[in-house]
Order: sequence, then structure tokens, then C-alpha cells
Amino acid sequence: MTLLKADELGRIERVERDGVTLIRRDIGSARWWARGFARRAAAREARALARLEGLDGVPRLLAWDGRVLERSYMSGQPMQVGKPANAGYYRAALRLLAALHRRGIVHNDLAKEPNWLVRDDGTPGLVDFQVAWTRGRRGPLFRLLAREDLRHLLKHKRTYVPDALTQRQRAMLARPAAHSRLWRATGKRLYKLIARRIFGYWDNEGQGRIRR
Repeated sequence: MTLLKADELGRIERVERDGVTLIRRDIGSARWWARGFARRAAAREARALARLEGLDGVPRLLAWDGRVLERSYMSGQPMQVGKPANAGYYRAALRLLAALHRRGIVHNDLAKEPNWLVRDDGTPGLVDFQVAWTRGRRGPLFRLLAREDLRHLLKHKRTYVPDALTQRQRAMLARPAAHSRLWRATGKRLYKLIARRIFGYWDNEGQGRIRR
């Protein structure tokens, strides 16, 4: 067992079982005041992974009993380590996002580079569906959030391969959604304060701390 993260929301471990590697999220060790949120976040991830069963590029849901969530392990590096600098990665990532959205799932947390993987074969992977849209309904709000998923991917593309951006993609980056502009002007500072002071998260590194 390898401890990956332990914070107010519980523990995340990499576990070997019968020769198979898996990721185990245990919310039983969450702080009492965060336990309800931790349970809802894990349940949301379980619903998202169940809807995405069989889709290459996301983990498989192995178990969820209300306290422990187990998912398959995808070998690779987080984006900020792998630094994907070829246009093919982003074309594949666009296809992966389109597949998510066709199944009624919006990730909602793709600004964080650790949620993007550069897998061992160079293809993209997505992890951490704790704040995903899982309602399945594809109305105006769904389309707005799905657009933001895409914009966050394009921002990463702009970081690593800016010359590969198309004119249409540059135009999309230049026009953030109204709710995104409002978030940056109001709630984002409070979010960063809470994320850093309480949960120990640090912007795009997003790895948190190990609570002793």
C-alpha cells in the first residue's frame, strides 16, 4: 500500500491486491465536519465512473460501499509532469471529452493539471470525478459546463503547444462564459484561500498534503 494523499476528506491509497493495482479512497478518516461532503463527493465520483463504464481513458469503478471507493489504476504521469507537447495528445483529449459529454457527464475540474494524465502510451486519461455533473440531462446548463470543460483543455494546450491552436480554439479562449468571468471576479479568491489553508491544495499542482 502506498499513501498518495491524506487530508480532511479522507485517505487515497494505491493498493496491490492479487497482483492488480487499484486506487482506494477511504472517507472513514475524514474530519467529522467534512465527512458529509466527502461522502457526497465520493458518491458523485462513483456515479460518474459507473456511467462511463467501458470508456478508455477513465478509471473503472470497482466498488463503492458508502465509505470506501475503489477504482482501477491508470499508469502514467500527471500533466504537469508529463508536459504533453504534441498536438496528437490534445486531439485525443478532445475525443475523450466528447465521449464524456455524450454520456451526460461533465468533469467540472479540468483546470487542475493533475486531473489530466499522460498515460504510458502517450494518450490522455482523466481522473478525479468528485465534482462531476452526473445528472445526465443535457440542457442549457449542461452545455455551458461542457463548454468550460473544453476551454480548460484548450488552456492547457495553449500552455504546452500554443502553435497548434486553431483559429476557432483561440476565439473560444478569448470568450470565457459569463459564469466563469463572475467566478474569477468573486469566488475564486475565497476558494483558493480555503483550498490552501484548510486542505493544503496548491493551485494546478492540486496534490494536497498528507495529514499526519
